[in-house]
Amino acid sequence: MPEQPTSAAPQPRPGTRERPLRVSQLVRGANHVLEQRIGTIWVEGEVESVSRASSGHVYFCLKDGRSQIKAVLWRADAARLKFQIENGQSLLCRGRLGVYDRDGKLQLYVDAAEPAGLGADALALEQLKARLAAEGLFAAEKKRPLPLLPRRIGVVTSKSGAAVRDVIRAVERRFPVPILVADARVQGPTAPPAIARAIAAIARCPDVDVVIVGRGGGSAGDLAAFNDERVVRAVRACPVPVISAVGHEIDLSLTDLAADRRAATPTMAGEMAVPVRAELVVRIEQEERRLRRELDHRLRVARQELDHMEARARHRVQGGLEARRRRLAEARQALEALHPRARMLAHRARLDELSARAASAVQRRVHDGARRFGALGARLDALSPLKVLERGYAIALAGDHHVVCDAREVAPGASLHVRLHRGSLGCRVETVEPDES
Repeated sequence: MPEQPTSAAPQPRPGTRERPLRVSQLVRGANHVLEQRIGTIWVEGEVESVSRASSGHVYFCLKDGRSQIKAVLWRADAARLKFQIENGQSLLCRGRLGVYDRDGKLQLYVDAAEPAGLGADALALEQLKARLAAEGLFAAEKKRPLPLLPRRIGVVTSKSGAAVRDVIRAVERRFPVPILVADARVQGPTAPPAIARAIAAIARCPDVDVVIVGRGGGSAGDLAAFNDERVVRAVRACPVPVISAVGHEIDLSLTDLAADRRAATPTMAGEMAVPVRAELVVRIEQEERRLRRELDHRLRVARQELDHMEARARHRVQGGLEARRRRLAEARQALEALHPRARMLAHRARLDELSARAASAVQRRVHDGARRFGALGARLDALSPLKVLERGYAIALAGDHHVVCDAREVAPGASLHVRLHRGSLGCRVETVEPDES
């Protein structure tokens, strides 16, 4: 009985003996062909769409003007790179082509890469420089001024190198001050941590006011320690100003950028650290003369101000004395006014005044009374019946002495008393003639 094929095995196409391939078989076959026919290759292109997985793998695309291909750099290979792969870089990538099983797409498995323009070391240095600059380690506003005359100078370099001798000669020639040297390797893989430790140690020494860090000239590889991030951060963290003197004038390291001052050579660093004694003496003498002139001017101004203050004080004192004299006189007058004799005199004067005023008032009252009395007398006199009698009239009085005004009040034979202007008459009524109207 013939063997029956399993359900997983592809069946031959009808009318032919060819069996179809599974997709995984096709992908494996394609990978085998690529490995045999192409193998390891170098590809140049521009980087885009860079992404880094948490595992450490780096995924990106390489492209030119017409095509692009996906690429992957495994974690172990990425750790060996001296620079970071970033968008826009032009890279030379070494690797092999393969088809990814999951999506069947062609991609480049990269095991090494280097910049197509700059070398890997140069690119890594540019990237480190940009990152440290972004942190502000090279900012101009963080640069500290150097002391005019340091108490002690710290030098971080190799004791066996020429740089330390250049610094010492320059300092002794200009203005000798104590120099403390911290020996450190300045070249090779162990140099960066040694330099960083030496900077931190020498800055803690008493009286060290400035630190010089550097070495003599050399190739880019010889100066590489001064482009190390550890050295740059140690310079920036130093509590006193730092002068960088690395290589020659054409050499510019990251330590130069981080330091407070950059010297082209170690000799120039020593000259920066201290002034020239003779020049300093001249400056001191000039400053002394300037201070004397300033002091004389200030003394003259102070004397004038003192004179003005004295005059103002004298005026205020005199004014105060006059005011006190016036108040004293007023107080004396007030005390004298309170003395019993003064009070008696004041009361007597007041009494005299009141007496005079009373006498005057009484006299006025008497005069006014007399005048009113005279006026009333005149009025009474004008109204008196006697005035009428003077004009020839007479007043008839009845027996009961009332004035007879009507003839009908009396009868014939009645007795009347007639009052004349001068004297009176006793009369008897003969006839009565009443007024009929």
